[in-house]
Amino acid sequence: MGKIIAICTSDVRGVQKQPRDTAWLDKDWGIRGDAHAGHWHRQVSLLSAEEIAAFNEKGAGVQPGAFGENLVVEGIGLRRLPVGTLLGCGDAVLEITQIGKECHSHCAIYQKMGDCIMPREGVFARVITGGQIATGGDIHVLPRTAPFPFHAAVITLSDRCAAGEREDKSGPTVAKRLMEAGYIIVEQLLLADEREPLERNLIRLCDQRQLDLILTTGGTGFAPRDITPEATRAVAERDAPGIAEAVRATSLRITPRAMLSRAASVIRGKTLIINLPGSPKACMESMDVFLDQLPHALELLRGTPQDCGR
Repeated sequence: MGKIIAICTSDVRGVQKQPRDTAWLDKDWGIRGDAHAGHWHRQVSLLSAEEIAAFNEKGAGVQPGAFGENLVVEGIGLRRLPVGTLLGCGDAVLEITQIGKECHSHCAIYQKMGDCIMPREGVFARVITGGQIATGGDIHVLPRTAPFPFHAAVITLSDRCAAGEREDKSGPTVAKRLMEAGYIIVEQLLLADEREPLERNLIRLCDQRQLDLILTTGGTGFAPRDITPEATRAVAERDAPGIAEAVRATSLRITPRAMLSRAASVIRGKTLIINLPGSPKACMESMDVFLDQLPHALELLRGTPQDCGR
């Protein structure tokens, strides 16, 4: 059981938030009147009071709201809670959607201290059930009464599509197939064939969003700018070669050009990343190979006990 030490809001983004005694959490929106509320996954931000205290011991001298956080919470190790955790506070229920964040510009706190705890310690949530919250109120982890659905992202790699010269048909096709199979599509990205943006987004989606699955499409061939396998392997913590090998073996029965695929399948944290070809038809043929086997694999990555007998 934890406690809400401070509730902080602001009318605009990019400023320190100001404490208040009470606030209303609106379903699928956030804190009523706060600049960060909206129909997105970071409706409410939370930060541990213990982390703020430790930072102040180094001379930071910050008050609640200084990092742009909405709720300062004591007694719960927020950073250790996985995405999907439910938090009850009063009548309201929050669902954690992201751990940490990217720091796009160094704030005044960073300029003073050479460090900022929000990018690594901040936790973000969406409002599942609305209600009033108050400073000093309890906050606690709630048990889930239903299975947490698999969450996925689809990334298309194509210079021409990213430049608007051609419509991306593969990404939407892959996303539709996943949704039909019951997956929640968290993000669909369209990137040029550049290694750094792909690596950065793969890391963000694995580490901060903690997705179950990421499927990329495109950039797996021999062309000089086909960098998808290199970027994928660069962020990998474990290899999962069987999936890519199975796709290649099956595809060779359709076309001998399948031998030219350099697609990879790897694991980062608890996220499975699989490279798909660039065409919608080839994507569907590839997904035919592994889609039925993914639930077992993803449950294993989550740490859910599974019967591995045939």
